[in-house]
Amino acid sequence: MYSLLEAFLTSRTDIAGDCLKEVCSNFEPLRAKRNEILLPYGTVCQHYYFVNKGCIRLFTINKDGVETTRFFAFEGGFGTALPSFIEQKPAFEYMQAIEKSELLRIAREDFFHLVETIPPFAFIYRQILEQGFITAQKRIYGFQGFDALEKVKWVIEHQPDFLLRVSNKMAASYIGLSPSTLSRVKARL
Repeated sequence: MYSLLEAFLTSRTDIAGDCLKEVCSNFEPLRAKRNEILLPYGTVCQHYYFVNKGCIRLFTINKDGVETTRFFAFEGGFGTALPSFIEQKPAFEYMQAIEKSELLRIAREDFFHLVETIPPFAFIYRQILEQGFITAQKRIYGFQGFDALEKVKWVIEHQPDFLLRVSNKMAASYIGLSPSTLSRVKARL
């Protein structure tokens, strides 16, 4: 259950032996059902998740009931409602397992204890934050001025399995298109 997490950690920094065991021992396995809400809107986020199998997404719903997806975490990735997790304020989004998922989760207190006491884990946390910021910036700035076809091509280039794994509705809400427009664009490719 921990081999993918160990591979993730050791591929990014020199962490082994007791440090690696200490980090992994703070994560607990969690099985989530398809479409299970892991964090309801307005709840303070207390966990960081690592995806062993499946997928989690972060999304909002506007007053008209329209969903907008902000983030997906697939196998081998981390995900959480980061502003709520850090600030300990109610989340302005939902976190959901969109597939039957096998997750490893770590409590906020344990997470920050590892960041403070194990330098390689602090380095990995910084890498996760930096990569998340860069990806979000590329998506935001890349999508500005892109037409529908360019947006879909960008997603295919930067997240190749994305369109194969998530529903058209979720993909469209992430890309910023209507589901029907996404379907038309995909048919042209």
